[in-house]
Amino acid sequence: MTSLASLERRIVSCRRCPRLVAHREAVAATKRRAYRDEPYWGRPVPGFGDPRAWLLVVGLAPGAHGANRTGRMLTGDASGDFLYPALHRAGLSNQAESRARGDGLKLRGVFITNAARCVPPANAPAPAELRACAPYLEQEFRLLQPTVVLALGAVAWAASLEALTTVGVTPPRPRPAFAHGDEWRAGGGPVLLACYHVSQQNTRTGRLTAPMLDAVLQRALTLGGPVP
Repeated sequence: MTSLASLERRIVSCRRCPRLVAHREAVAATKRRAYRDEPYWGRPVPGFGDPRAWLLVVGLAPGAHGANRTGRMLTGDASGDFLYPALHRAGLSNQAESRARGDGLKLRGVFITNAARCVPPANAPAPAELRACAPYLEQEFRLLQPTVVLALGAVAWAASLEALTTVGVTPPRPRPAFAHGDEWRAGGGPVLLACYHVSQQNTRTGRLTAPMLDAVLQRALTLGGPVP
């Protein structure tokens, strides 16, 4: 817990990427009309969840008016509205909603993080920005030692493959390609599962459906064992 708390403090105070610092703060100052009376977090967003997690969920980046507003991963936007009911159906959370920090949500055996910790313009972090964030993901791998990693999207898949080196796993070259429902594991490391991201671009078009996400989570449960 102390190590995760220390990592959280480092992440929240990070100002490594000038473009992202400027953008996240501009979004927090401008706000969306629906949230104009709410304070915005406007800082890097740390991972959160069960410190004894066996399942590490890795996304892309904070949402402009979701996590950049609430200060918690995949919280307060449509992506969270799709993910958290699925976690609840799988028995991995105590409730199906995630609206704000302090709303009573508790994850069971799950820790949620992102490849990038600041909201990027057009939801597209630059390669250099992802590299700047990589040490934070690597440290989460090292501290949590998950048995299953669920990568939401191709960027999270690539970032997770790179982070595996911190737990003694060296993925081959070329790297295993991302494909929804695929899984990859080398000896001694966690299983890496692939799932389309829970963004509206995928969920509203039917590219990712609730049964598809449920199936991936059930596979994670099969690989990772019972919920602690």
